[in-house]
Amino acid sequence: MVSAYEHRIINIHPSLIPSFCGTGYYGLKVHEAALKRGVKVSGATVHFVDAGTDTGPIILQKAVEVKSGDTPKVLQRRIMEEAEWKILPKAIDLIAHGRVRVEDGIAVAEDA
Repeated sequence: MVSAYEHRIINIHPSLIPSFCGTGYYGLKVHEAALKRGVKVSGATVHFVDAGTDTGPIILQKAVEVKSGDTPKVLQRRIMEEAEWKILPKAIDLIAHGRVRVEDGIAVAEDA
């Protein structure tokens, strides 16, 4: 199904791909792994879906500070509010207005 809709299905992932993504990284597991690793910045990525897991061309990303004392749920909420809820509508708008194309496996967004 994915190949029939190449570059027409999008996903939002709660990290800055390529960090904390792929098989097994979903929901709170992403944030647990980020906190365990001690990263200072996390965020969200909107990307096109391909046959892999979180491997499609990246459309937009937004970084979010990881704060001392964060729990996975607190970090998840901050990433949703500060990143996901902003870049997903922006990516949809870019796609709807024909301002995203994929060249050599890389998504290029105009005025992103």
